[in-house]
Amino acid sequence: MNEHVVIIGGGFGGLAAARSLKDAPVRITLIDRRNHHLFQPLLYQVATGELSPADIASPLRRLLKQQNNLQVLLGEVVRVDADVKTVQLSDGHSIDYDRLIVAAGAGNNYFGNEAWQEYAPGLKTMEDAIEIRRRILTSFEAAERMTDPEEIRARLTFVIIGGGPTGVELAGALAEIAHQTFKRGFHSIQPSDAHIILIHSRDRILPTYHSTLSARATAALQRMGVEVMTDARVVEVASDGVTVEEGNQRNFIPTHTALWAVGVKASPLGRVLARSTGAPLDRSSRVVVEQDCSVPGYPNIFVIGDLANFADRNGDPLPGVAQVAIQEGKYVGRLITRQLRGKTLPPFRYFDRGSLATIGRGAAVAEIGRLRFSGWLAWQIWLFIHLMYQLDFENRVLVLIQWLWNFFTGDRSALLMIDTEQPSHGAVEAKYATDTGTWPAIR
Repeated sequence: MNEHVVIIGGGFGGLAAARSLKDAPVRITLIDRRNHHLFQPLLYQVATGELSPADIASPLRRLLKQQNNLQVLLGEVVRVDADVKTVQLSDGHSIDYDRLIVAAGAGNNYFGNEAWQEYAPGLKTMEDAIEIRRRILTSFEAAERMTDPEEIRARLTFVIIGGGPTGVELAGALAEIAHQTFKRGFHSIQPSDAHIILIHSRDRILPTYHSTLSARATAALQRMGVEVMTDARVVEVASDGVTVEEGNQRNFIPTHTALWAVGVKASPLGRVLARSTGAPLDRSSRVVVEQDCSVPGYPNIFVIGDLANFADRNGDPLPGVAQVAIQEGKYVGRLITRQLRGKTLPPFRYFDRGSLATIGRGAAVAEIGRLRFSGWLAWQIWLFIHLMYQLDFENRVLVLIQWLWNFFTGDRSALLMIDTEQPSHGAVEAKYATDTGTWPAIR
């Protein structure tokens, strides 16, 4: 009987591993707690209304329907028994494996300040994007109804914490909403009065890019009306504002919309694996893996993507980006295939294909090897790369259409407020009937 390979996670790494094993003599079970693959690099465009959720998400079963040696299961893994070779799902169901690939990803890291999450949501899941979009739109709608200038200013102040690619992209998109998309439609307020602040604790934004690109990104954001604060540390986030420390001075910024775009924390499965295998973890709870992406002492268990701490040639961990996960997934798939034939592969080596970050319409920065681009050319490269890496052809078409519409009109067709916590109309009627003993009149 063919060996059973269990893959946990249907993100970039998990899908790359599954597809790499397509022709291998194995049975594959891919487990994910969601039924879709999410193209996370474009998640900020859902949060800012340029794209709809379905534009960047594809059902896993559709993506893998042609792979006959693979089964997709909807479930959440809560336990791994490395000695017995089983994983246990949250519903109590256990699945045996011969080889295990863990690609469970990462979430937001609030560095011990978990209470801030309520007031400054991060951007890692589709639910996060929908909630951020709701908060952004709610702020403009609330300001339209107010008369107090100070309260209006607080409602129209948006604070993005973190000057990496996600923070820069969110800031640029918010500036476009305020100055272009909402140029008309409001009567009591001027959306262009929105005060967008990007806060970063280091001396420049996009610190992993060359300093010249950081400077150009800063200049581009400032031209769009974004205030860029560097060497500034957030020390408190509350429902009515953010406290920032610059040197020895603390300032309070009144706002009702703070967004978190700094730091990642590995999936809880990292700690689960550590308890079962004794694997070392880094400060972000990532599993420190061997040079073939395996867990130390367990050559049949592999960890890839954001959950893995893989040291490069300089001893530094690889960045948590899609390209790393994809290359690690393909490598592990090839390695397992070779091992089943009594062969092996050299240690994994990451090939850096470059870094890209978009700032706004016609503005981006790109670093590809020693080549550095900014402005229109970098933006075109960014568009092409993000279209080509969409795994579903239908999604490529949908995204391209939305981008073209936004480019020529400045409009965003997905600016819909969806409150997932608000009860439905039927639920409200049922509560009314329970409280009063009568039903409201049908209108």
